[in-house]
Amino acid sequence: MIARPIWRERIEAAFRKAPIVWLSGVRRSGKTVLAQSLGAEVFLNCDLPSSAERLRDPESFFRSIGKGLVVLDEVHQLPDPSRILKIAADAFPEVRVLATGSSTLAATHKFRDSLTGRKRAVEMVPVLAEETGSFGVSDLEGRLLRGGLPPALLGADAGFYAEWLDSYFARDVQELFRLAKRTEFLRFVELVLRQSGGLIEVTSLAKHAGVTRPTVMSWLEVLQVTHVARLLRPYAEGGRREIVGQPKLYGFDTGFVCYARGWDSLRPEDRGVLWEHLVLDTLVSLPVANVSYWRDKQRREIDFVLPKGRGAVDAIECKWSVDSFETRNLAAFRANYPEGRNYLVSPNIRDRYEQERNGWKVVFLPIGEMRREFSPGGGVSDPRRS
Repeated sequence: MIARPIWRERIEAAFRKAPIVWLSGVRRSGKTVLAQSLGAEVFLNCDLPSSAERLRDPESFFRSIGKGLVVLDEVHQLPDPSRILKIAADAFPEVRVLATGSSTLAATHKFRDSLTGRKRAVEMVPVLAEETGSFGVSDLEGRLLRGGLPPALLGADAGFYAEWLDSYFARDVQELFRLAKRTEFLRFVELVLRQSGGLIEVTSLAKHAGVTRPTVMSWLEVLQVTHVARLLRPYAEGGRREIVGQPKLYGFDTGFVCYARGWDSLRPEDRGVLWEHLVLDTLVSLPVANVSYWRDKQRREIDFVLPKGRGAVDAIECKWSVDSFETRNLAAFRANYPEGRNYLVSPNIRDRYEQERNGWKVVFLPIGEMRREFSPGGGVSDPRRS
């Protein structure tokens, strides 16, 4: 069993704030294996009828445990999961419950109670760049090409991606949302993956998927709550020539992006956008909120933006090669938002260092240092030269 200390720490931190932790993430991302490694007093696979039978009387079940950790894997398979979780939180304060599922808590009509104040959510993304060594993978390009779902990363054959998409539709989409248009929906998913990393064009998606605009909007919501796509909103606080309404769209995994695009090897120009995906995964794995992007009408863009409060905002640029970095986009952004730190994240960087480029302070950051850099209390500095 491969240790996943990053995710264990996220779960432990969440339990310090609430008695229920909702661990979500796409199918085959490693949630079950992680949950099994936590040493729970009781681990229930809620796909099994025997688990539903044990939970028929929740009070008796939790009373018999007394205290400790209970894992309810695939909890959405139970007839009334929110009632069970609510009873655990309200009546058994010494019991902690880790509930897992492939989607957000709101994805299924079975959750009649949002469990406000009783839960914290942890979204498990595919294997992070800083975790690849634990999986015996030293080739970063291999991680980009195969993706970060453990079976694919550890050598599953090319049929894995098509099989996963079939399972995703049957187990997540059809069960939770009762969608019937399997062929059209999976065609839409592949279109989204092919456009991953770009601005979303709803009209174009509707045309190529052969469905209506309202259907596209509905299906995008499905992809978001099942973690298969992530929409980043543009950061705009009043600049006259900023993009204010058009989000960027990222697929959940670089391996599936490559699969949808028909790539069996990577050219130099392919690596940059896939690297953005890995940096975004790292940001999602951190306790930071409101990741967005910035772009103006001259197409000058900052890959990721993190508001820091009191008018400060951090700018994060992602480059496969440090040599390709220039400050034109950064200068345009800082003309509107002068407060905050500037970062360049690249696989070429081995150790964190700061450098001045064209009058701007820039932190050159390895992806493995992002967790420390963006932890609470990281601080804010003036990005312009002193």
